[in-house]
Amino acid sequence: MEEKIIAAIIVSAIAFVSIYAFTPILIKFLEKRNLTVKDANKKGNVMIPRPGGISILIGIVASEITLYFFFPISEILAIIITSILGFSVGIIDDRKVMGGWFKPVALAFCAAPILLLGAYDSNLDFPLFGSVKIPSLYLALIVFMIPITGNTFNSIDVLNGVVSGFTTIASFALAISLFVQQNYEIGIACLCLAFASLAFYKYHKLPSRIFPGDSGAVMFGATYGVIAIVGEVEVIAAVAILPAIINSFLFLSSVKRIVEHREIKNPTLHADDFKLKSTDENHAPITLVRLLVAKKPLSEKQICNEILKLTTFSGVLAIITAFMMGAKIL
Repeated sequence: MEEKIIAAIIVSAIAFVSIYAFTPILIKFLEKRNLTVKDANKKGNVMIPRPGGISILIGIVASEITLYFFFPISEILAIIITSILGFSVGIIDDRKVMGGWFKPVALAFCAAPILLLGAYDSNLDFPLFGSVKIPSLYLALIVFMIPITGNTFNSIDVLNGVVSGFTTIASFALAISLFVQQNYEIGIACLCLAFASLAFYKYHKLPSRIFPGDSGAVMFGATYGVIAIVGEVEVIAAVAILPAIINSFLFLSSVKRIVEHREIKNPTLHADDFKLKSTDENHAPITLVRLLVAKKPLSEKQICNEILKLTTFSGVLAIITAFMMGAKIL
């Protein structure tokens, strides 16, 4: 246990410090090369550097590789490779807006390391009902889960600080759940993601100094997804990110097709005081943000706080679910 505690402290520090230290350098680099995008929710022509996914990649991969030296198991190796592949998919989309089907299909291939390394168990655990063994169906679940989490995290990246704050809360909740389940090695791997997103939140929170871009948001989601699979906590992981799942469900059910989110009508408008309000456009998609501003306009800060409150509630539910399912003897 002492070795695990030491490993947790070291890799968490690497994830946090590397991103905290490198991100300001990346901001200057991107600004110097005019790699910026307009912040649509700010008055005037406020330009923000993007993508910050490069910094996130460094923190996550450096910490996970260090963890692999402590515990050289296939599950951690699968996390490392899947995270890199998730970043690669996102950075392509950052450089050029791809079609709606690009990310889901490309992210399906990101699940290959999990399958090739055999870093999974075909049992699916549910609270109260116990474990269900679904060998063939579970293989399909793996292929679908990385695109689902990657796109779900990416779709909630709509306001300053949301996706990084969301990932921080959900990842800490999942890490605690993994410790409750006595899956300590993967719990520590999840701490790497939690501290990486926490460090990036410092620069992404309102007012943002840098945007993660698809490379950062998709990698957050892909890393979260692979941790859920190799840690055998898929149901718990889903509970922790319920706000993002609801957002994606609302979006897809209203749009009724797979589409690149940057190619659709904006579901919100700016009021005279630049608060966000719901659009009256019938063809605009329904999203979590649109629901939050349905009754009255809210500021960007108010919306961010509401989303993070919902995520905190979901995180607590996830931890309760982990206790209900009981500890596993690994």
